[in-house]
Amino acid sequence: MVAAMDPLLVITNSDAGTSDEQQLESALAILRERTSVEVCGTSDPGELDGVLHRAGSRRIVVAGGDGSMHAVVAALHRRRELSEAVLGLLPLGTGNDFARGNGIPLDIEEAAKVVLHGRPRRMDLILDEVGEIVVNSVHAGAGAQASRRADFWKERLHRFGVGGVNLGKLGYPIGALLAAVKPLHVRLRVEVDGEVVIDYDEPVLMVAVGNGSNVGGGTELTPEADARDGLMDVMVARAVGPFQRVGYLGALVRGTHHERDDVIYLRGRQVTVDGEEFYCSADGEVYGPERRRTWRLEPAAYSLVLP
Repeated sequence: MVAAMDPLLVITNSDAGTSDEQQLESALAILRERTSVEVCGTSDPGELDGVLHRAGSRRIVVAGGDGSMHAVVAALHRRRELSEAVLGLLPLGTGNDFARGNGIPLDIEEAAKVVLHGRPRRMDLILDEVGEIVVNSVHAGAGAQASRRADFWKERLHRFGVGGVNLGKLGYPIGALLAAVKPLHVRLRVEVDGEVVIDYDEPVLMVAVGNGSNVGGGTELTPEADARDGLMDVMVARAVGPFQRVGYLGALVRGTHHERDDVIYLRGRQVTVDGEEFYCSADGEVYGPERRRTWRLEPAAYSLVLP
């Protein structure tokens, strides 16, 4: 429980819309009943670094989605301040997959109560060979293609809602459907803890490495992933035929795809993917093309206040 004298630093996205600002105000009202709160909006890494530089010993609360959480954790990691940090999360994004996968309420007022009354828990983090971090999930192949297409639809659907439910969360299923119609098949070699689980001779639909379970606003890409268990979940989909793809997509919607015969699902501490050029989507940000990437798990890398 946060004591009355413990101050909070709430970091927001300066580009957030009016709806997000209204939700944030309701959360801030709850927080300010118990403690002093400073709110800082940032729009680029330089501004974020400046805010963190004067954070002092205050508990940092991220008001935003998965991208905001990624940005703050990455900045603290670069500053070598992550291991001592205690973070809170007010989910204001479109997908809020990291919050969803870790039991943080999507209702902003309930999430504010968690910030005040929850317990700090040590959270795992994924690192790659160039020092980039992954808070929630990274995937390559058709999944990254789905994310690229999902961003197109998410931005447009975010403007609309039905009964208070934002339609932006439909972006990933729409992107996945379009990717399934014309997917990017790649030939990759995937190693988990030094053991080859699939080689270049077999085409791959997608590879996912999950610290958290959800992507794209609630799609359980790595359904059994737990960001506190000291392991990454690895999912390799080999559903490259037209009928296999349709079956895989249906199972993905139901969260049972990892049980299919054409899907490999296992856990490990280090994953290497190399082969043909592939794009990656890490915490919703797409980058590439790549020819090789290695991800390793850093257990208990930082603290997050959870229910």
